[in-house]
Amino acid sequence: MIIFFQQFLNALQLGAIYALIALGYTMVYGIIRLINFAHGDIFMVAAFIGFLAGTFLKLPLVPTLLLTMLFTALLGVTIERVAYRRLRYAPRVSAVITALGIGLFLENFVRALQPNPQVFPTLIGRQEYAFFGVATSNVQVIIIAVSVGLMLLLRYIVQHTMLGKAMRAVSDNRDVVPLLGINLNLVISATFALGSALAAVGGIFYGQAYPSIDPYMGIVIGWKAFISAVVGGIGLIDGAMLGGFLLGFVEIFVAGYLVSTLRDGIAFTILILVLLLRPTGLLGRPVTKKV
Repeated sequence: MIIFFQQFLNALQLGAIYALIALGYTMVYGIIRLINFAHGDIFMVAAFIGFLAGTFLKLPLVPTLLLTMLFTALLGVTIERVAYRRLRYAPRVSAVITALGIGLFLENFVRALQPNPQVFPTLIGRQEYAFFGVATSNVQVIIIAVSVGLMLLLRYIVQHTMLGKAMRAVSDNRDVVPLLGINLNLVISATFALGSALAAVGGIFYGQAYPSIDPYMGIVIGWKAFISAVVGGIGLIDGAMLGGFLLGFVEIFVAGYLVSTLRDGIAFTILILVLLLRPTGLLGRPVTKKV
Protein backbone atom coordinates (compact mmCIF):
# COMPACT_ATOMS: atom_id res chain seq x y z
CA MET A 1 0.00 0.00 0.00
CA ILE A 2 2.91 2.36 0.69
CA ILE A 3 4.17 1.84 -2.86
CA PHE A 4 0.66 2.36 -4.21
CA PHE A 5 0.17 5.70 -2.45
CA GLN A 6 3.67 6.79 -3.47
CA GLN A 7 2.84 6.13 -7.10
CA PHE A 8 -0.54 7.79 -6.58
CA LEU A 9 1.14 11.07 -5.63
CA ASN A 10 3.55 10.81 -8.56
CA ALA A 11 0.60 10.23 -10.88
CA LEU A 12 -1.23 13.28 -9.53
CA GLN A 13 1.86 15.41 -10.20
CA LEU A 14 2.34 14.20 -13.78
CA GLY A 15 -1.39 14.24 -14.50
CA ALA A 16 -1.67 17.85 -13.31
CA ILE A 17 1.02 18.92 -15.80
CA TYR A 18 -0.65 17.01 -18.65
CA ALA A 19 -4.02 18.54 -17.76
CA LEU A 20 -2.65 22.10 -17.78
CA ILE A 21 -1.28 21.63 -21.29
CA ALA A 22 -4.36 19.73 -22.50
CA LEU A 23 -6.58 22.66 -21.52
CA GLY A 24 -4.88 24.77 -24.19
CA TYR A 25 -5.69 22.21 -26.87
CA THR A 26 -9.28 21.83 -25.76
CA MET A 27 -9.99 25.56 -25.42
CA VAL A 28 -8.73 26.43 -28.91
CA TYR A 29 -10.56 23.49 -30.45
CA GLY A 30 -13.74 24.31 -28.56
CA ILE A 31 -13.73 27.90 -29.81
CA ILE A 32 -12.56 27.72 -33.44
CA ARG A 33 -12.37 23.96 -34.12
CA LEU A 34 -8.61 24.14 -34.66
CA ILE A 35 -6.13 21.60 -33.29
CA ASN A 36 -3.18 23.79 -32.41
CA PHE A 37 -0.33 21.33 -32.88
CA ALA A 38 2.14 24.10 -31.99
CA HIS A 39 0.81 24.15 -28.43
CA GLY A 40 3.32 21.56 -27.22
CA ASP A 41 6.14 23.78 -28.44
CA ILE A 42 4.61 26.78 -26.66
CA PHE A 43 4.96 24.67 -23.51
CA MET A 44 8.62 24.07 -24.43
CA VAL A 45 9.26 27.78 -25.01
CA ALA A 46 7.70 28.52 -21.61
CA ALA A 47 10.10 26.08 -19.96
CA PHE A 48 13.08 27.87 -21.52
CA ILE A 49 11.74 31.30 -20.55
CA GLY A 50 11.48 30.02 -17.01
CA PHE A 51 14.99 28.63 -17.30
CA LEU A 52 16.35 32.04 -18.33
CA ALA A 53 14.39 33.86 -15.63
CA GLY A 54 15.54 31.49 -12.91
CA THR A 55 19.15 31.15 -14.07
CA PHE A 56 20.13 34.67 -15.14
CA LEU A 57 17.58 36.89 -13.38
CA LYS A 58 17.61 34.70 -10.25
CA LEU A 59 13.86 35.10 -9.84
CA PRO A 60 11.96 32.89 -7.38
CA LEU A 61 8.92 30.81 -8.30
CA VAL A 62 6.09 33.36 -8.31
CA PRO A 63 7.83 36.11 -10.36
CA THR A 64 9.11 33.44 -12.75
CA LEU A 65 5.59 32.08 -13.18
CA LEU A 66 4.08 35.52 -13.78
CA LEU A 67 6.80 36.58 -16.22
CA THR A 68 6.60 33.31 -18.14
CA MET A 69 2.81 33.38 -18.28
CA LEU A 70 2.92 36.95 -19.65
CA PHE A 71 5.47 36.22 -22.38
CA THR A 72 3.84 32.92 -23.34
CA ALA A 73 0.37 34.50 -23.49
CA LEU A 74 1.78 37.17 -25.81
CA LEU A 75 3.37 34.42 -27.91
CA GLY A 76 0.05 32.60 -28.20
CA VAL A 77 -1.79 35.79 -29.20
CA THR A 78 0.92 36.63 -31.75
CA ILE A 79 0.72 33.18 -33.32
CA GLU A 80 -3.06 33.47 -33.61
CA ARG A 81 -2.84 36.96 -35.09
CA VAL A 82 -0.06 36.26 -37.59
CA ALA A 83 -0.68 32.65 -38.61
CA TYR A 84 -4.22 31.49 -37.81
CA ARG A 85 -6.49 34.49 -38.24
CA ARG A 86 -6.17 34.61 -42.02
CA LEU A 87 -6.89 30.87 -42.19
CA ARG A 88 -10.01 31.04 -40.04
CA TYR A 89 -12.32 30.20 -42.93
CA ALA A 90 -9.79 28.26 -45.01
CA PRO A 91 -9.86 24.44 -45.32
CA ARG A 92 -8.85 22.85 -42.02
CA VAL A 93 -5.86 21.13 -43.55
CA SER A 94 -4.30 24.55 -44.20
CA ALA A 95 -4.50 25.45 -40.52
CA VAL A 96 -3.13 22.06 -39.46
CA ILE A 97 -0.12 22.40 -41.79
CA THR A 98 0.45 25.93 -40.51
CA ALA A 99 0.35 24.73 -36.89
CA LEU A 100 2.92 22.04 -37.64
CA GLY A 101 5.11 24.63 -39.36
CA ILE A 102 4.93 26.96 -36.36
CA GLY A 103 5.92 24.09 -34.10
CA LEU A 104 8.96 23.32 -36.25
CA PHE A 105 9.91 27.00 -36.28
CA LEU A 106 9.74 27.27 -32.48
CA GLU A 107 11.76 24.07 -32.01
CA ASN A 108 14.54 25.16 -34.33
CA PHE A 109 14.54 28.75 -33.08
CA VAL A 110 15.08 27.57 -29.49
CA ARG A 111 17.58 24.98 -30.69
CA ALA A 112 19.61 27.73 -32.39
CA LEU A 113 19.78 29.61 -29.08
CA GLN A 114 20.15 26.61 -26.74
CA PRO A 115 21.20 23.52 -28.74
CA ASN A 116 21.91 21.33 -25.70
CA PRO A 117 19.66 20.06 -22.91
CA GLN A 118 19.66 22.35 -19.88
CA VAL A 119 19.19 21.73 -16.19
CA PHE A 120 16.21 23.71 -14.93
CA PRO A 121 17.04 25.88 -11.89
CA THR A 122 15.54 25.14 -8.49
CA LEU A 123 12.89 27.77 -7.83
CA ILE A 124 11.47 26.18 -4.69
CA GLY A 125 13.55 25.23 -1.67
CA ARG A 126 12.86 21.52 -1.50
CA GLN A 127 11.62 20.03 1.75
CA GLU A 128 10.87 16.35 2.19
CA TYR A 129 7.97 14.95 4.21
CA ALA A 130 6.88 11.46 5.12
CA PHE A 131 3.37 10.37 6.13
CA PHE A 132 2.95 6.77 7.23
CA GLY A 133 5.94 5.81 5.11
CA VAL A 134 4.80 7.71 1.99
CA ALA A 135 7.40 10.27 0.92
CA THR A 136 6.44 13.59 -0.65
CA SER A 137 7.86 17.09 -0.92
CA ASN A 138 6.69 20.66 -0.89
CA VAL A 139 7.45 20.82 -4.63
CA GLN A 140 5.01 18.01 -5.34
CA VAL A 141 2.33 19.53 -3.11
CA ILE A 142 2.71 22.98 -4.74
CA ILE A 143 2.52 21.54 -8.26
CA ILE A 144 -0.66 19.59 -7.54
CA ALA A 145 -2.38 22.31 -5.49
CA VAL A 146 -1.60 25.23 -7.84
CA SER A 147 -2.47 23.21 -10.95
CA VAL A 148 -5.85 22.13 -9.58
CA GLY A 149 -6.52 25.69 -8.40
CA LEU A 150 -5.79 27.12 -11.87
CA MET A 151 -8.02 24.51 -13.51
CA LEU A 152 -10.90 25.42 -11.20
CA LEU A 153 -10.26 29.12 -11.84
CA LEU A 154 -10.40 28.56 -15.60
CA ARG A 155 -13.63 26.61 -15.19
CA TYR A 156 -15.09 29.50 -13.21
CA ILE A 157 -14.01 32.01 -15.87
CA VAL A 158 -15.64 30.01 -18.64
CA GLN A 159 -18.85 29.31 -16.74
CA HIS A 160 -19.47 32.52 -14.76
CA THR A 161 -17.85 35.54 -16.43
CA MET A 162 -18.76 37.67 -19.43
CA LEU A 163 -15.62 36.53 -21.23
CA GLY A 164 -16.57 32.91 -20.60
CA LYS A 165 -20.08 33.50 -21.90
CA ALA A 166 -18.62 35.10 -25.02
CA MET A 167 -16.33 32.09 -25.47
CA ARG A 168 -19.26 29.70 -25.22
CA ALA A 169 -21.23 31.82 -27.68
CA VAL A 170 -18.35 31.74 -30.19
CA SER A 171 -18.09 27.99 -29.72
CA ASP A 172 -21.79 27.57 -30.46
CA ASN A 173 -21.96 29.83 -33.54
CA ARG A 174 -19.09 32.14 -34.35
CA ASP A 175 -20.82 33.52 -37.47
CA VAL A 176 -23.72 34.97 -35.47
CA VAL A 177 -21.64 36.27 -32.56
CA PRO A 178 -20.46 39.51 -34.28
CA LEU A 179 -24.11 40.41 -34.89
CA LEU A 180 -24.60 40.39 -31.11
CA GLY A 181 -21.88 42.99 -30.57
CA ILE A 182 -19.22 40.55 -29.39
CA ASN A 183 -15.68 41.21 -30.60
CA LEU A 184 -14.84 37.86 -32.20
CA ASN A 185 -11.13 38.56 -32.61
CA LEU A 186 -10.80 39.65 -28.98
CA VAL A 187 -12.49 36.49 -27.70
CA ILE A 188 -10.31 34.20 -29.81
CA SER A 189 -7.15 36.08 -28.79
CA ALA A 190 -8.16 35.77 -25.13
CA THR A 191 -8.63 32.03 -25.62
CA PHE A 192 -5.13 31.65 -27.03
CA ALA A 193 -3.72 33.80 -24.22
CA LEU A 194 -5.38 31.74 -21.48
CA GLY A 195 -4.37 28.41 -23.04
CA SER A 196 -0.78 29.55 -23.55
CA ALA A 197 -0.55 30.91 -19.99
CA LEU A 198 -1.65 27.55 -18.59
CA ALA A 199 0.96 25.84 -20.77
CA ALA A 200 3.52 28.22 -19.23
CA VAL A 201 2.61 27.02 -15.75
CA GLY A 202 2.91 23.45 -17.00
CA GLY A 203 6.37 24.23 -18.41
CA ILE A 204 7.64 25.72 -15.13
CA PHE A 205 6.24 22.87 -13.06
CA TYR A 206 7.64 20.29 -15.45
CA GLY A 207 11.06 21.90 -15.03
CA GLN A 208 10.73 21.69 -11.25
CA ALA A 209 9.59 18.08 -11.25
CA TYR A 210 11.79 16.74 -14.07
CA PRO A 211 14.72 19.22 -14.25
CA SER A 212 16.13 18.42 -17.72
CA ILE A 213 14.66 20.46 -20.60
CA ASP A 214 15.51 20.49 -24.31
CA PRO A 215 14.16 22.10 -27.52
CA TYR A 216 12.29 18.94 -28.57
CA MET A 217 10.57 18.19 -25.27
CA GLY A 218 7.35 19.76 -26.54
CA ILE A 219 6.86 17.07 -29.17
CA VAL A 220 6.29 14.11 -26.85
CA ILE A 221 4.67 16.08 -24.03
CA GLY A 222 2.47 17.92 -26.50
CA TRP A 223 1.24 14.70 -28.08
CA LYS A 224 0.47 13.23 -24.67
CA ALA A 225 -1.45 16.35 -23.68
CA PHE A 226 -3.35 16.12 -26.95
CA ILE A 227 -4.15 12.48 -26.17
CA SER A 228 -5.42 13.62 -22.79
CA ALA A 229 -7.74 16.16 -24.40
CA VAL A 230 -9.09 13.63 -26.91
CA VAL A 231 -9.59 10.88 -24.34
CA GLY A 232 -11.47 13.17 -21.98
CA GLY A 233 -13.47 14.84 -24.74
CA ILE A 234 -11.75 17.56 -26.74
CA GLY A 235 -13.51 20.88 -26.48
CA LEU A 236 -14.52 20.21 -22.86
CA ILE A 237 -12.59 21.68 -19.93
CA ASP A 238 -13.65 18.88 -17.61
CA GLY A 239 -12.66 16.37 -20.28
CA ALA A 240 -9.14 17.80 -20.57
CA MET A 241 -8.72 17.66 -16.80
CA LEU A 242 -9.99 14.08 -16.62
CA GLY A 243 -7.87 12.97 -19.57
CA GLY A 244 -4.71 14.57 -18.17
CA PHE A 245 -5.00 12.89 -14.79
CA LEU A 246 -6.03 9.58 -16.39
CA LEU A 247 -2.97 9.54 -18.64
CA GLY A 248 -0.73 10.50 -15.74
CA PHE A 249 -2.07 7.58 -13.71
CA VAL A 250 -1.65 5.16 -16.62
CA GLU A 251 1.97 6.17 -17.25
CA ILE A 252 3.07 6.14 -13.61
CA PHE A 253 1.39 2.88 -12.68
CA VAL A 254 2.55 1.11 -15.86
CA ALA A 255 6.12 2.23 -15.15
CA GLY A 256 5.81 1.30 -11.49
CA TYR A 257 4.16 -2.09 -11.79
CA LEU A 258 5.03 -3.26 -15.31
CA VAL A 259 7.79 -1.97 -17.61
CA SER A 260 8.50 1.72 -18.17
CA THR A 261 9.11 1.20 -21.89
CA LEU A 262 5.45 0.16 -22.30
CA ARG A 263 3.88 3.35 -21.02
CA ASP A 264 3.87 5.27 -24.33
CA GLY A 265 2.50 2.28 -26.22
CA ILE A 266 -0.25 1.78 -23.66
CA ALA A 267 -1.11 5.51 -23.73
CA PHE A 268 -1.64 5.43 -27.50
CA THR A 269 -3.53 2.14 -27.20
CA ILE A 270 -5.95 3.83 -24.81
CA LEU A 271 -6.43 6.65 -27.32
CA ILE A 272 -7.27 4.15 -30.07
CA LEU A 273 -9.71 2.26 -27.84
CA VAL A 274 -11.47 5.44 -26.76
CA LEU A 275 -11.80 6.61 -30.36
CA LEU A 276 -13.22 3.23 -31.33
CA LEU A 277 -15.68 2.93 -28.44
CA ARG A 278 -16.44 6.60 -27.70
CA PRO A 279 -15.30 8.82 -30.60
CA THR A 280 -16.36 11.96 -28.69
CA GLY A 281 -14.26 11.09 -25.62
CA LEU A 282 -15.20 9.94 -22.14
CA LEU A 283 -17.23 13.07 -21.31
CA GLY A 284 -18.13 14.08 -24.86
CA ARG A 285 -21.60 13.85 -26.32
CA PRO A 286 -22.57 13.51 -29.99
CA VAL A 287 -23.70 16.84 -31.43
CA THR A 288 -26.66 16.81 -33.79
CA LYS A 289 -27.74 19.79 -35.84
CA LYS A 290 -30.89 20.30 -37.82
CA VAL A 291 -30.41 21.11 -41.47
